[in-house]
Amino acid sequence: MTIKARALSHAGTARDESAVLEPIADGALLDAYSQAVIHAAEVVSPSVVYIEVTHRPAAQREPRPAPGTAPERQRPGPHATGSGFIFTPDGYVLTNSHVVHNAARIDVALNDGRRSRAELVGDDPDTDLAVIRIGANDLIAAKLGDSHSIRVGQLAIAIGNPYGFQYSVTAGVVSALGRSLRSQSGRLIDNVLQTDAALNPGNSGGPLVSSSAEVIGVNTASILPAQGICFAIAINTAKIVAAQLMRDGRVERAWLGIAGQNVDLHRRIVRFHDLKTQSGVMAASIEIDSPADRAGLKRGDVIVGFGGQPVAGSDDLQRLLTGDQVGKKSDVAIIRGTERIVYEIVPASRPAPRS
Repeated sequence: MTIKARALSHAGTARDESAVLEPIADGALLDAYSQAVIHAAEVVSPSVVYIEVTHRPAAQREPRPAPGTAPERQRPGPHATGSGFIFTPDGYVLTNSHVVHNAARIDVALNDGRRSRAELVGDDPDTDLAVIRIGANDLIAAKLGDSHSIRVGQLAIAIGNPYGFQYSVTAGVVSALGRSLRSQSGRLIDNVLQTDAALNPGNSGGPLVSSSAEVIGVNTASILPAQGICFAIAINTAKIVAAQLMRDGRVERAWLGIAGQNVDLHRRIVRFHDLKTQSGVMAASIEIDSPADRAGLKRGDVIVGFGGQPVAGSDDLQRLLTGDQVGKKSDVAIIRGTERIVYEIVPASRPAPRS
């Protein structure tokens, strides 16, 4: 309710009219910000799902039971929960890798109360993305947007299931673009969106939505000691990863077969060889019969370039080792002692990580 008052004045005299109470509809009280959040939440929420995961139990090395005795029953693995969203009408769901990785069983609860078992199509720990599939009818798929069109300061709405509370909505703005985030596999995720829309445990894998009800990111992490610093994988990255997971069950990346560590180079070596970087990746070990081994690299070599691009550290090298490099000849520049040597190398497809 609001009060309208009107005062009229006449030639030195004033007369106040009686205050008139006029009801105002709730819709008129909602500003544009609230309307945008409500619209986006109502459009996208039917696509958001709640995910319950039972992980495989950890491998236990125990002595075999004596003859005639029954083995101890294996205990079930730990449980985890998270969020996800349907992005195709035939039941494909996008979520985080850390939610479903090494899952023995995946159960999904839809927004309308239905429950369904899900199968893991594939997950990619390097980008913390995964695709699962449910067998259900009449599904509503979320509309995927374009993260390249995102601007700092625009509205960002996070939808998920924090602590198991289905369909929870938080809103904020896009705080920054082009951030980098370290995945659990150790690889650096590029082009990450930073937002101040609150993300709590259980929001992982849920959609980050624009005011036009388009998914612009996949919620993945928050900085626990800080307030208002949360991250989402850009939806353009998610589109590429999801397509490969649906096709192959994994994301192919090039592999050299070295275990490397970042090292600084002596300034004299940098100046003598006119290097563009002052550091590189030292091969701490080289796997037998790997691309690096076949190319002639040795333990202790420092990689300073790959494919004509400078390499200052392992993140640079990983960024260059995309799936397009598999089977292609490339030049790798190394420093051995004080000498700069260029080898021809053919990266292979990286072996799948062990569960």
